[in-house]
Amino acid sequence: MRKLTAGLFMAAAMMTATVASAADPIVVKFSHVVAENTPKGQLANKFRDLVNERLAGKVLVEVYPSSQLYGDNKVLEAMLLGDVQIAGPSLSKFSKYTKKLQVFDLPFLFKDLAAVDKFQQGPVGQKLLMSMKKKGIIGLGYNHGGMKQLSANKPLRTPADAEGLKFRIMTSDILSAQFEAVGATPLKKPFSEVFTLLQTKAIDGQENHWPNIYSKKFFEVQDYVTQSDHGVLDYLIVTSTEFWDSLPDDIRTEMKKAMDEAIAFGNKVAYDQAIEVRKKVEASGRTKVIDLTPEERAQWVEAMKPVWAKFEGEIGKDIIDAAVASNM
Repeated sequence: MRKLTAGLFMAAAMMTATVASAADPIVVKFSHVVAENTPKGQLANKFRDLVNERLAGKVLVEVYPSSQLYGDNKVLEAMLLGDVQIAGPSLSKFSKYTKKLQVFDLPFLFKDLAAVDKFQQGPVGQKLLMSMKKKGIIGLGYNHGGMKQLSANKPLRTPADAEGLKFRIMTSDILSAQFEAVGATPLKKPFSEVFTLLQTKAIDGQENHWPNIYSKKFFEVQDYVTQSDHGVLDYLIVTSTEFWDSLPDDIRTEMKKAMDEAIAFGNKVAYDQAIEVRKKVEASGRTKVIDLTPEERAQWVEAMKPVWAKFEGEIGKDIIDAAVASNM
């Protein structure tokens, strides 16, 4: 009788544990490398708040900013292993999985964020979201960071001014070619190390959008920032195919809706911050902002545009042509 009672107790305990386990929410870890006040940081927090409110008890989103969990160079591997569920690396980080997204690294391809948005929301841009599905990665949408500017401890007005300088870049063959085209030395270093590298003068300069230049205080250790708008620094919000496909249909639909809203919110922040943050940098008095004349900018375009032809075969001429058409 005692054995029967003990058996019944154990069975009841196991059933209770199973029910409790089934009732546990799906934990979604969202890892990124930037500060919370940047466009991507605000997007992530918006997504967290929307999901945690609408799917309370079913899904719990946790956001880990500023490389608290992983840097961009490791986060995709972690996501494929199931250690994080959502990430937002810069578009430069995906060359291991597809060469097509390198289109966003080409210098002077887009005239402004409106052109970038037009391309991303068009048929070619939307198709690119699924270009890594067979590798286990699904793109949920594009997040604007902003147009990239150049900074250094000397004025950068013409390509000749960059000759011999060391610039930190993301891991990208195109960005390497871009700086080599003007006689500079590109160094691939993690984003989390940029401030220290600048402060110790281990590098001479870097390229970034205004929100990162401001939030990470790069302007405090650089004498000049050139408003070059020479490229776009955007991010791709991604998840793993395995995780996304494992979600119940109703939860996946609600999470995608929340992500679309969060991306729209974050992209509006990017538009608003582009002007606002530049003004804050100028007002600080810590660095001088240089505006290129049309003639000076034309010199940069002439020096860097040959990079397009070098990578056309990897990216695809049709993709580059669609991007160029977005400027019209």
